[in-house]
Amino acid sequence: MASEQNKEYFNNEAATYDAKHAKTLDRIVEEIRARLDFIGVEWVDEDADSGSVRLLDYACGTGVVSRALAPYTTQCVGIDLSENMVAQYNARAENQGLARDEMYAYQGNLLDPNDPDPREFSGFDFHHFDVAVVGLGFHHFDDPALAAQRLVERLRPGGVLLILDFLPHGKVADDGHAASHTITHHGFSEEQVKKIFQDAGAGKDFALETIGIAFNKATEQRPEEVRRQVFLARGTKE
Repeated sequence: MASEQNKEYFNNEAATYDAKHAKTLDRIVEEIRARLDFIGVEWVDEDADSGSVRLLDYACGTGVVSRALAPYTTQCVGIDLSENMVAQYNARAENQGLARDEMYAYQGNLLDPNDPDPREFSGFDFHHFDVAVVGLGFHHFDDPALAAQRLVERLRPGGVLLILDFLPHGKVADDGHAASHTITHHGFSEEQVKKIFQDAGAGKDFALETIGIAFNKATEQRPEEVRRQVFLARGTKE
């Protein structure tokens, strides 16, 4: 199962992940914040009494998507397979002065085919979200369609499913990328993503944008190495 490989790999990467990928992560934050209207949520307005906006960040890692959207929400809840990534997420939230009810992550798995509603995530606190997002995790999942379905189940009616991932690309060479053994899908076409959203019950107002980030692994020794372009897709729960 990819889940065990993912957990082992990202546990090992957690302590240095943010420093190693700082420029890319900062760019992701910028690109997400530039698309608040595209995402289509009634975000928190500090100058008005705008109610609550709750975000579920699945496969949250150290929390890059949560950090991008935290200023516009009232609560970010992260879930990740890797306990070390969860620890980094929570340490960063605490260092930002955020309380546990504002931004906090938990170790766990929502994608076990044999456990559709894990007991530890069965309460109200883990449902009725306004936004559910996966940031660069979809291509690591055994079953992205199941992931979308499970996340949509945790949205309130009218909530938004948000996926940040790669457009179709060539296979990442096993000797050219440390995480290659954890990659189960080599990108997704707009048609594939749209069908995943529709089948999960979040096809309303579906939209996909290519954003200005590319992961380029080409080198002089391996000029054929792939260039991976990032997309952001959104859809509303029916």
